[in-house]
Amino acid sequence: MPSDIIPLRESQLTIDDDGVALFTHQRPAARNALSMELRADYRDMLAHVESDRRVRALVLTGAGGSFCAGGDLKAIKERQAGNDADQRSADAMRRRLQSTHVWMERLRSLEVPVIAAVDGPAVGAGFSIALAADFILASTRAVFCMSFAKIGLVPDLGVFHFLPRAVGLPMAKELALTARRVSAAEGRQLGFVHTLHAPEALLPEAMRFASRFVAGPREAMGLTKSLMNKSFETSYATLAELECSAQAVVSTAPYHEAAVEAFVRGEPAAYDWDRSAG
Repeated sequence: MPSDIIPLRESQLTIDDDGVALFTHQRPAARNALSMELRADYRDMLAHVESDRRVRALVLTGAGGSFCAGGDLKAIKERQAGNDADQRSADAMRRRLQSTHVWMERLRSLEVPVIAAVDGPAVGAGFSIALAADFILASTRAVFCMSFAKIGLVPDLGVFHFLPRAVGLPMAKELALTARRVSAAEGRQLGFVHTLHAPEALLPEAMRFASRFVAGPREAMGLTKSLMNKSFETSYATLAELECSAQAVVSTAPYHEAAVEAFVRGEPAAYDWDRSAG
């Protein structure tokens, strides 16, 4: 049972006794489209997760058989038809996206593993959010689509960073320019989907997967993520220096000392991914 249930505007955050946080989009009638309220929920959810040291992993999912259908086109239409010229301006769009990128960067940089449990459509910005996770677990009925070109927009919410790193530049161009649908099975072949599951098994498997990180070294895992996120745009010399500094920090952490003591005594490691699979 979750130890904390935090209702937000159009979502819910739960944190279970093991330290796994579950953030659920709750706009199923709109296929969990990314409204301004849901964007604000991401900001508030991340504030909770960042400040709660009990949290050791975060799972993102959507209610009602959809992960996220992308931007809220009905809200966009209302804004276009409105009388507020400022809200229809290019500068307003730029400012809205800038505010979204603030929490997208926080999501990408979160110092615990982030797992996207994708059931049904992950379209447009929904695909972007899934790609910001460290792992995508998908149901067999999940569908991914860089749909932006269908409505005359360029990809956003970090796609130009995330997608080429996930599938390579030529395939990223194909997915963005064709706006074609990608099945979960093809996503697995392309490498951005980690594992496939039956729809009814997806969330339990995602929570189980997340729980396997709980015994891991929080500081070392956070720094590992941080350095990996810098790998494509940082020189070897700079990464080497960052690596040295990170290793100096974690080598003095209590977790490392306890792990070495356990090894010397012939005891099993507290964090053993292979053993936890059983």
